[in-house]
Amino acid sequence: MNRREFLKNSGWTLLGAAAGASFIGCATGAVSSKADSRIRRRFAPEGKKQNIYWGDVHNHCNITYGHGGLEAAFEAAKEQLDFVSVTPHALWPDIPGKGDPRLEWVIEYHESAFRRLRAGGWDRYVESTGRHNDPGKFLTFLSYECHSMEHGDHVVLHHDLRAPLLECASVPDLMRQLEGQKAFITPHHLGYMSGYRGYNWAAFKGGDQTPFVEIFSRHGLAESDQGDYDYLHDMGPRTWEGSALYGLEQGNRFGIMGSTDQHAGYPGSYGDGRMAVLAPSLDRDALWEAIRTRRIYCATGDKIAIDLRVNGEQMGGVTRGHKRDIYLGVEGWNFLDYVEIVKNGRTFARFEGPQSLRPMQNDDPVRARVKLEFGWNREEEPVRWDGEVRIDGGVINGVETCFRGLPYTSPQPGVPERQTKVNRLTKVSADSVAIEMYSVKNPNTLTPAMQGVILDVTMPRNAKITAAFNGRTFSHTLGELLEGSHSHFMRGWLSEAIRFNRAATPEAWSLEAALSDGKPERDADYYYARVRQRDGQWAWSSPIWVERV
Repeated sequence: MNRREFLKNSGWTLLGAAAGASFIGCATGAVSSKADSRIRRRFAPEGKKQNIYWGDVHNHCNITYGHGGLEAAFEAAKEQLDFVSVTPHALWPDIPGKGDPRLEWVIEYHESAFRRLRAGGWDRYVESTGRHNDPGKFLTFLSYECHSMEHGDHVVLHHDLRAPLLECASVPDLMRQLEGQKAFITPHHLGYMSGYRGYNWAAFKGGDQTPFVEIFSRHGLAESDQGDYDYLHDMGPRTWEGSALYGLEQGNRFGIMGSTDQHAGYPGSYGDGRMAVLAPSLDRDALWEAIRTRRIYCATGDKIAIDLRVNGEQMGGVTRGHKRDIYLGVEGWNFLDYVEIVKNGRTFARFEGPQSLRPMQNDDPVRARVKLEFGWNREEEPVRWDGEVRIDGGVINGVETCFRGLPYTSPQPGVPERQTKVNRLTKVSADSVAIEMYSVKNPNTLTPAMQGVILDVTMPRNAKITAAFNGRTFSHTLGELLEGSHSHFMRGWLSEAIRFNRAATPEAWSLEAALSDGKPERDADYYYARVRQRDGQWAWSSPIWVERV
């Protein structure tokens, strides 16, 4: 298919490409899936089977400081993740402000948590983490966090489920002690000011010990000093010198990932950051090797599938060549707003999503993805939702959950601890999904707290999607939802509500593109993909480096 045919048939628009780029071809289309609560796109470069596995390896609960218990955190993670590490706060060698009344409370809640962890907390944590590990179904890892004013905050992630908690005098000291061990040491919330827990790229070593960095969490987005999700925490604003793009521009090589850094005992909380890993199986060693070789990427919430290759090399890899053949495949869960390929920090090519869907010309079954959301209540206490979503024709190919924890990033004085309410899919069949979940009020217009599910369906346009919860029932045909969204209050104005979002067909949420770049700019150019959905969910691939021949 040539460029003109692509633009005519798919609805996608290539807005522009950098000098030296040529357009090979592009098409959209659906990918087969099974009726299961998790749909995985299979990548098969060079005949190798790979799946996408999703996890969160940096999040917190009340084992040190935060809300919610450890057991509930694991149960919440099992509902929407494949692997997890619940992270204790453990160390702060250069903690500041002792003797400053303004910082007295902050110092005490950190140091009291460190004491609790050493007074039996670590042993209980190791036991619980090992007990919830279920190879092939759900993997758990040990981790702990080390704060540092000078070097930035880091999370130690262990392969060994019996690893000890170390003491250290600094982050470099911690790295020296862990040399030769199967442990990753990951900098996170990169973008804060240097000397104030922001990351210092001068200290970056990379390699097997730090193969990736965290660019997104509840703290915000550290891809650059611009863009969505600015830093709003009281730790300060976002800066260029701490960002991931700054690090790439210094010649560093690393993969990128997201984690929630949530303090509400809810790993994988939707919209707060997730880590995707491309691996052949949910095996501990296979997952670890994929992470070590940077076959990973970052998403904010929706499990957006990204397949980026340059000259056949996958994300995270290094290849050589003057001419670069680029393949990009993307599958979202909502309307794709745009998809970009970034080269050396600048947009190399940008694809704009279809502005409208083509009208249906017949009565054949339609493949679509439909998100239902629950919340908008104004009560302080959680509202329980108990019911089901069902269809009266066609089949549910798969379901993705959009479950959130409470919107906490760190403890605050006078805020009582709240226990985790675990949201669950209690039954999934070919025509219905039963759900138990809890919503709280949105704290402001920029911080959503709704719960949700996304149905991947194939059904006639006149078939209905019905939400039956808490004694109320609301229905819409797929045809109605292809035209637009519909909302309903449960108990009248200012009560909790349900929204049936606009349905998206494959031409709106999938993209395949092939381009060629014939202009090397540096000794090693890097490329990565950036994806934005119209519902505000994002994903970023790890870079691929192409060295000059």
